[in-house]
Amino acid sequence: MSDPSRFVPFDLTNIVPEDGEPEADRVVKGAPRFRTWNVEESADGKTFSGIWEATPGIWRVSYDEWEFCSILAGISLLHEDGVDAPHRLNAGDSFVIRPGFTGLWEVVETTRKLYVIRMP
Repeated sequence: MSDPSRFVPFDLTNIVPEDGEPEADRVVKGAPRFRTWNVEESADGKTFSGIWEATPGIWRVSYDEWEFCSILAGISLLHEDGVDAPHRLNAGDSFVIRPGFTGLWEVVETTRKLYVIRMP
């Protein structure tokens, strides 16, 4: 029987994280590794929320989706194509990445973020 509640806490206790890494052709520097705890997925498979963590490295990113992020720990730099200065991301920072964003994600210090993603 499914839980009828519409409230979903971000409790990672019973969630097994998925390990991953960026595709090799996207890696610019280092050997970054990912760990993702997907807490919630909508019935239509288009909305996801959870916790994501990455180790140091730099890789190319391209967003077709809309994403809200809140940095929980670490330091990252988000280099947006066509913008001179990178966006520095520290614990406590929250932001939205809109569809069409391209650039580089640089993890300076292992970074953990809370995310909500809405696919097109």
